[in-house]
Amino acid sequence: MNARRQPVVQTTAGAVRGQVDPHTGMRTWRGVPFGANTAGTHRFREPKPVQPWPGVRDCTRFGPPAMQGTFGIRGTVLGSEDCLNLDIVRPDTDEVLPVVVCFHGGTFVTGASHEKVLQGHRLTAATNIVYVSLNFRLGVLGYLDVRSLGDDCVANPAIRDQILALRWIRDNIAAFGGDPDAVTIMGESAGGAAVLHLMCAPDARGLFHRAIAQSPPPASVHSRRQAARWVQALIRKLGLAPDTTLDQLRDIPAETLVRAGQSLMFNSKEALQFNISFMPTLDSASLPQHPIDTFNAGEQARVPLIVGTNSDEASFTKAIYQTSRQRQRAARRALNVFDPDNALDVIEAYDDVGARGDFAELMADAVFWAPSVILATAHRMVAPTYMYRFAYASAAMRKLGLGAIHAADLVAVYGDPFATVTSKLDRFGPRDTFQEVSRLMQYHWGEFFHTGTPGTEWPSYGFKRGDDPGRATAVFEYGIRVEYDPKAEQRTAWESFDMREWGISRTDL
Repeated sequence: MNARRQPVVQTTAGAVRGQVDPHTGMRTWRGVPFGANTAGTHRFREPKPVQPWPGVRDCTRFGPPAMQGTFGIRGTVLGSEDCLNLDIVRPDTDEVLPVVVCFHGGTFVTGASHEKVLQGHRLTAATNIVYVSLNFRLGVLGYLDVRSLGDDCVANPAIRDQILALRWIRDNIAAFGGDPDAVTIMGESAGGAAVLHLMCAPDARGLFHRAIAQSPPPASVHSRRQAARWVQALIRKLGLAPDTTLDQLRDIPAETLVRAGQSLMFNSKEALQFNISFMPTLDSASLPQHPIDTFNAGEQARVPLIVGTNSDEASFTKAIYQTSRQRQRAARRALNVFDPDNALDVIEAYDDVGARGDFAELMADAVFWAPSVILATAHRMVAPTYMYRFAYASAAMRKLGLGAIHAADLVAVYGDPFATVTSKLDRFGPRDTFQEVSRLMQYHWGEFFHTGTPGTEWPSYGFKRGDDPGRATAVFEYGIRVEYDPKAEQRTAWESFDMREWGISRTDL
């Protein structure tokens, strides 16, 4: 293969060789290391830049993702602790282009830069960008604060990895034809939360210029007290003594730690109370206060922001409880651990969850929509803010009662209709409406990548003025339409609800 088909780029650590993808015609570099190995004595510590290498490094294959469980019956663990690598895709031109950095989702415990839906070739072609997707530590190795065992560690290894990657991009992306002064960070689900966390992280300031958070769970943050509780649960799961040290945890095989962490996720009854074992923890260096507090104080990165959710994020919860009494009890249990004084007002705003759909909507809004609205309401005071709702669902998904479920927007934004497991349900249905929704989303996302503003059909999430009710929200369904202050009654109820700290009514905490 000639040099034109194997582009070589010089980075601060050494030269990397990529390839022009034979199927898409895009220049690609895969598995480019940005950080050193985080295994052994480096476990739970601040990540270090990758060490320079001699010669030209082959970067035509994807690097290993973070070590993670597969949630299968065999307890298989995949990935590596040596996972700080990224992938780059760009058109086969020499044009200088805006940069988009993708953070994958996966409930803070799974995911990879090269998941099929996130590889980014179609999005890159449609929007003319340099696209970067990256791997970072996950689960017990990335999102568990072990400072309760000693000071020789950092609270949020995953956030530190993400910041290190952004620094690498600042220093190197121009060599790949990317504009380091036009960087958009973007993610969905836990990746969307990562975007908002980075907006709150002092050390990430100035490393990006625009942000898109798709279906983020913004309030998914542990207090230091919660994190210490989960550390002790992990130690018990491993059969270790309560006075276990950091060095002892570093001596345990990573696969053993990951399996124990996966077991915590499986066996915890607190997931339906929005408390999972692995989340970022409040920390003066990487997450100084709860994102809601940071945004309300106007101390976040003041960059243009797109944030939105899907209309049926948690539709699967319709099947969990069969009677209205069961649903009401479950809703009270979930909300009382945050704010028992205002829980009933929220439940009443959802018709006392009498119907299954009401319960599913409440669960979804608690995790995704309500805290996103709170952050958007605050962010519009300091920077351009745009909200959306993704409501497109095929006839098959509607017939199944699933609708626009969590992650359904990914296939539209990335332009690949069959890239996720659930999207394969639509394989035999008509594609015309999907293609139009995908075209519209890629158009608006692309405008935002290049200018910091979506298309003119999408107004900002503004303020009430005269006859304008404000809070304009773009709805992507069979086209695009704009709704103003959608679900106002529910929004008002959530505004009085304090979702910043789980366990406020738990005597054991």
